[in-house]
Amino acid sequence: MKESLSEAVYEIVRLIPRGRATSYGAIAKAVGYPNQSRMIGRIMGECPSKDIPAHRVVNSQGLLSGKDCFETPTLMQELLSAEDVIVNNNKIQNWKTIFWNPIEELDF
Repeated sequence: MKESLSEAVYEIVRLIPRGRATSYGAIAKAVGYPNQSRMIGRIMGECPSKDIPAHRVVNSQGLLSGKDCFETPTLMQELLSAEDVIVNNNKIQNWKTIFWNPIEELDF
């Protein structure tokens, strides 16, 4: 079950558009596990592949809470900045505009 859940999570993350981001909680709801955002965080912390844009997944306030899972503590912010996402003090600015809701954007 965990492997299929992980794959479902990674499939959603692959769909997040460049310059946008989503939250662990939004992904949890989209895969049918509401209130399990920490589980999604653990899955993202084990992200196995460079083709999964893990830098686009943050906490519900837009904080880069997963930054320590990247090769360097600043890489997550650097990747977001390269997509013109403004980050100050480890928080995405204009979070409501940047936020991508998989339930609204995809046909769930």
